[in-house]
Amino acid sequence: MPDVGADARPAPYPAGWEADVVLQDGGTAHVRPIRPEDADALQAFHVAQSERSTYLRFFAPLERLPERDLRHLVTVDHVDRVALVAVTDGAEDDDVEHIIGVARYDRVDPETAEVAFNVSDAHQGRGIGSVLLEHLAAAARERGVRRFVAEVLPQNGRMIGVFRDAGFEVRQRTEDGVVQVAFDIHPTDRSLAVVADREHRAEARSMRALLTAERVLVVGPGEQEDTLDARMAAAALEHLRDGGADVRAVGLPGGVALAEVPAPVGLAVLALPPERAAAALRDLARLGVHGVVLLSAGYAEQGPEGLERQRALLRAAHARGMRVVGPASYGIVASRAGRVLNASLARRVPPPGRVGLFCQSAPVAVTFLEGVAERGLGLAELVSAGQRADVSGNDLMQYWAADDGTDVVGLYLESIGNPRKFGRVARRLAQLKPVVVATAGRSGQTAPPGHTVRATHAPARTLDEVMRRSGVIRVDSTTQLLDVVLLLAHQPVPTGRRAAVLASSAAVAAFVAEAATAAGLVVGPTVRVVAQDAPPEAVEEAVAAVYAAQDVDVVLVMHVPTVCPPSAALVAAVARHAATRGRTTAACVLGLRGVTEDLTADDPDGRPCTVPAYPTPEDAATALGHAARYAVWRAGDRGTPAHPADADPRAARRLVASWWSPEAGPLVLDPARTSELLGAVGVRVEPAWAVHDADEAVRAAAEAGWPVALKSTVPALRHRADLGGVRLDVGDEAELRADVEQVLALATSYPPVEGAPLEVQRMVERGVSCVLRTVEDPLFGPLVSFGLAGDASDLLGDVAYAVPPLTDVEVAELVRSTRASARLFGYRGLPAVDVGALEDVVARVALLADELPELRSLELNPVVVSGTGARVLSARATLAPADRADVTRRLAAS
Repeated sequence: MPDVGADARPAPYPAGWEADVVLQDGGTAHVRPIRPEDADALQAFHVAQSERSTYLRFFAPLERLPERDLRHLVTVDHVDRVALVAVTDGAEDDDVEHIIGVARYDRVDPETAEVAFNVSDAHQGRGIGSVLLEHLAAAARERGVRRFVAEVLPQNGRMIGVFRDAGFEVRQRTEDGVVQVAFDIHPTDRSLAVVADREHRAEARSMRALLTAERVLVVGPGEQEDTLDARMAAAALEHLRDGGADVRAVGLPGGVALAEVPAPVGLAVLALPPERAAAALRDLARLGVHGVVLLSAGYAEQGPEGLERQRALLRAAHARGMRVVGPASYGIVASRAGRVLNASLARRVPPPGRVGLFCQSAPVAVTFLEGVAERGLGLAELVSAGQRADVSGNDLMQYWAADDGTDVVGLYLESIGNPRKFGRVARRLAQLKPVVVATAGRSGQTAPPGHTVRATHAPARTLDEVMRRSGVIRVDSTTQLLDVVLLLAHQPVPTGRRAAVLASSAAVAAFVAEAATAAGLVVGPTVRVVAQDAPPEAVEEAVAAVYAAQDVDVVLVMHVPTVCPPSAALVAAVARHAATRGRTTAACVLGLRGVTEDLTADDPDGRPCTVPAYPTPEDAATALGHAARYAVWRAGDRGTPAHPADADPRAARRLVASWWSPEAGPLVLDPARTSELLGAVGVRVEPAWAVHDADEAVRAAAEAGWPVALKSTVPALRHRADLGGVRLDVGDEAELRADVEQVLALATSYPPVEGAPLEVQRMVERGVSCVLRTVEDPLFGPLVSFGLAGDASDLLGDVAYAVPPLTDVEVAELVRSTRASARLFGYRGLPAVDVGALEDVVARVALLADELPELRSLELNPVVVSGTGARVLSARATLAPADRADVTRRLAAS
């Protein structure tokens, strides 16, 4: 076997490959590159393996690894020889890592590597092999490896199953009693779906263990202390006892010593100073604790030293298989099947219900609980993640997607650490049940003290696009969030936006109709007025007529009499017809708020159905409008992945690897390489000739073919025909020479450029000029923007954004999202252009940006779209080291 790395220089330790992972059973581990100092741990791992496992790995019995082999296995170059280990800490040791799995590859040719895996016998069945394969494949792709090969004994069916279950196209043959396995490691739709499913199941299971813990331990700072930590611990203990939990206390009056606490304990609530919290985790691991709720602060919000304390705490927790809620958490509340787990600072909690809520800071949790109580909502879970150092909204959404006990979910997000993953997880959940989201600030890019969030250069509306594509219902405040949750927890999702209005006067009906229209509803002819003193039979007739109308999806009721008391007949009729007819209804009735008996009736199956009551018709209309838009999204066609069959992003990756190394820093590609890179995904850039003077321009025009375009390369004049920097339809030599003289004269007013000052290009068919750009954003990852060239984009900011990967429907939406896009479809009698060809270019560029994190920026300007195609006249690209928050990995806390 050739040693292709014999002359390779070792790369620096790739810290970016480190990751905390959630395993199949909901526990955690740390994945990282192997280090030379791992020799003792690797030997201990090997010695602990069974004879069978050792034979399956090395094809021979081997009681101990010889010293020479051991040193070879732990010494790698992180390029041609790569090894990753999954590690945990044992409950009996302090800061001692135990290897529970090893995965490695050795490159055998520039694009192929041989792989081997070994998973601890004691940890089989936890999905460690699958996790290591995902991470090893990701590392290999970064190093230019395209395929894995392996030799596996036939009896090692578990390992062959790991390869197949990863979603790769596995080829195998048997030779000399050994199974030869080979597979391409480029991500496919199937392999990405496999990763997402595994991640979903693991994270959902980890949350379920936390929220359904049977036994709880509260750990305070000490019996004699009177500090904020002590008061929080005492409050949590009292609330757990009031809820009937099986709870023990340590470090509180009346508590016991930690050594006296019997195992197992599912959940621990900690209120300890930071210097003591991490140290307590070893003893908690001995008790089998799955999750920790950390009420105390004193971590990342206190600067670099606090951030390091937080990282140390997470390393200690994850190494022992624990998830952490916090720091600075308000706690968790879970109400199921007559059991209330109130591991929080809330003295009173709402009754059990089918609503799941997530927030971060403790004050928002208080606001949530107050709002829930005011509206009479029932609660399934409330989780306050505090500074969300570990458990985040993504984890809870994974849980709720697999949970039959919730009907609607609400999240208040003060920061979003991984928008790419958020969008993916939220979309999965929103297809099953409504997800209502409010953010701190419209951009969602705030970073409160203690929240570690990557910087972003993306425009504020980027998060709007992520939310819209994900199908979440984005609202402006916690009040709106709870109002929408109230509606969808008690009413069906609307079938459309057509609204009927039922009001107590014509003036009120007009007012309500205006509120409904402002909320995005379409008010039809079904507007009925029921006078405040109408007799019961008239009330029944009017209400029945509204709900019998065929052109009604939602009903908005306003009954606020000025003299008479509210009509019991009207309220009862609305409740009864809403329950039996299935029309989504919201009401504004004097004296009623939230969930009330007055507006509750049984549906045809005998289940109670409530029409929620709002203080104002605007509140009711806003909730209905949001619900109707969600209904349109859920019923809509979201398309198929936009992957043109002849696009080859792997070829693009090979080109980049041959041109550039991340250690070299940013690289601006020359036009030839930019064209070659785009050509790998099927985008052709029209050739252009760089020229210095008129003689060169004439020769270039003869080669290109007349007529031609002449362009200045001065940035201020480039693409600016209005300033004289571009001359079009130049038909002969005399005209070209005159234009060259004039354009060069214009350029003297600007700083000189490197290289040739002019370009000559053959004229293409006239059409609509567009600009297509991509950038690699530290927070959002690849970001695609589209607009029409000129003032619409440059002065008015008429630009649409999307975050790949995109579907064909999303590509079409991007092209149509700008206000000026009407010019593409025959505006004011102009001929329509070939929008399909433009969408094809957008799809290919979005695919390249998604597949190539090293593509820091790309600009296609202009893309001229005519009636017969879309032609790229100029393109510029820059490569730079990538640090994308990869959706296929769970990053270590940062």
